[in-house]
Amino acid sequence: MTHEEKCIRPRNERTAPVKTPSQALFVRRLLRWYRRQGRSLPWRRTADPYRILVSEVMLQQTQVDRVLPKYREFLRRYPSIEALARARVGEVREVWYPLGYNVRPVRLWGIANEVVRRHEGRVPAERAALLGLKGIGPYTAGAVRAFAFRRRAAVVDTNVRRVLQRVFFGRARPDRQVWALAERLLPRHPYDFNQALMDFGALVCTARAPACARCPMASLCRSYDRFGRGPAGVRAVRAVRPERARPAAAPAPGRRAV
Repeated sequence: MTHEEKCIRPRNERTAPVKTPSQALFVRRLLRWYRRQGRSLPWRRTADPYRILVSEVMLQQTQVDRVLPKYREFLRRYPSIEALARARVGEVREVWYPLGYNVRPVRLWGIANEVVRRHEGRVPAERAALLGLKGIGPYTAGAVRAFAFRRRAAVVDTNVRRVLQRVFFGRARPDRQVWALAERLLPRHPYDFNQALMDFGALVCTARAPACARCPMASLCRSYDRFGRGPAGVRAVRAVRPERARPAAAPAPGRRAV
């Protein structure tokens, strides 16, 4: 075993469980890749829980490029959660157009009103309190905790699920197993790790044409034999079953696009 492959015991085992050698190597390679290739996005330059919540709801089933201009416009119109709560829901839906899935602005407006009424206008940091807000599911709760409050919370969206299933399992696994693995992989400072996983799934380990030829996880990946044998190591592939698009209806809370 090389020095790079040795398992490193974290200083605080309660916050960072000991990883297997392949898990530790995955984390190091992912963070190294992210330092060079990670996307610069406006919601990554703020710790405001409201702004991060807006971005996460907008990103459900919607591409980043479509969200960027609307995110800025929406925050100009509603710069605080109190401003959003005071607005008419019909007006909020108009401002949201043309992102689609128009139940999302209604949900976000409802969340804003609940936060103002029940939490004095402050987005809560605790998982139970976040899940108690109608329209917030496990993914969105994890994202708000991880990105706004820097809590040690796993974040499993479509991209993360795909990466972990391919690299560590080689096939589809139940969500509970994927979430458990995501939590085990978390380093002591998980903010960049969570962002890196999502970017890696969006830019390298994509659903239909993974860039296996330039993937830093090739030697670890249990799916490489299936996906990495096309021309130059890149070929179109079929997504594993949990990644298949759902019918064009309102997305479940917390399902995120790339």
